[in-house]
Amino acid sequence: MKEIAIIVPVFNEELNIPAFLKEFLKFENVLLARNYSANVLFVNDGSTDGTEEILTELIKTTPHCEALFFSRNFGKEAALFAGLEHAKGDLVVPMDVDLQDPFHLILDMLSAYEKGADVVLAQRSNRDTDSFFKRFSAQWFYKLNNKMSALKLQENVGDFRLMTQQVVQEIVQLQENQLFMKGLMSWVGFKTTTIHYARPARLKGTTKFNYRKLWNLALDGITSFSTLPLKVWTYFGTFIALISFLYGLKIIIEKLFFGIAASGYASLMVAVLFFGGVQLIGIGVLGEYLGRTYLETKRRPRYILKNQLKNNNK
Repeated sequence: MKEIAIIVPVFNEELNIPAFLKEFLKFENVLLARNYSANVLFVNDGSTDGTEEILTELIKTTPHCEALFFSRNFGKEAALFAGLEHAKGDLVVPMDVDLQDPFHLILDMLSAYEKGADVVLAQRSNRDTDSFFKRFSAQWFYKLNNKMSALKLQENVGDFRLMTQQVVQEIVQLQENQLFMKGLMSWVGFKTTTIHYARPARLKGTTKFNYRKLWNLALDGITSFSTLPLKVWTYFGTFIALISFLYGLKIIIEKLFFGIAASGYASLMVAVLFFGGVQLIGIGVLGEYLGRTYLETKRRPRYILKNQLKNNNK
């Protein structure tokens, strides 16, 4: 009998955890009929509500449950990585606690795995439950990332997927601290297949991933797997330098042969502001990469565990 480890990062999710565990227990019985067992690993990412207390009480009475407790909020990417490091199972499935990742889809993933897939991605067939801005930004992120990076990400695929333990072990051996888990899970490769599903609405509460976090995640994704922004500014800088050289040559010729009138304040200011803006943008792009390099060189741990609870009762 093969075991499935379900990883569930949580941050201020006290409203959803009891319902999730209830569905997990139902699903566990369904799995037994297919000769699989399951365990669930919660990763509490420094919650400030009653999440820690609820997990502590529920794990005491719920078999095959375990929880990791961070010392503070380190972010979902770190929580997911910690789950992969501690997952005990032949197969590993990360999923959200709000039941937007349906349990029954894992059965379809198992069917694809039994046909030989090492990784089974769950791809959303639509994003009707998202706001217009979130749909628009997600669409352009995937297009931009796949144009700029050699690593192609499947559109509308989140963390919800099935992976063999071999795949997981390759992921956790990667050394970087600035994590973009969608990229890392795709980078390792292996035989991959995709199944489609319609994602239901969130059960309770609101998402903790605001637009600022989504923007930072998109930046992490692009800068982690592509140096094209640096190359673009190299080419753009060369082009601007060429124009500046030609314009300077024109001024020299005018000065030597035709003379230059005293007027020209407006054009001078426009040129100064334009080139100053270009330089600042270029420095900003360099700063993004330099900042990530600086953080990587510190070699700080990705997360700090405060506590670990488990219930192995059968």
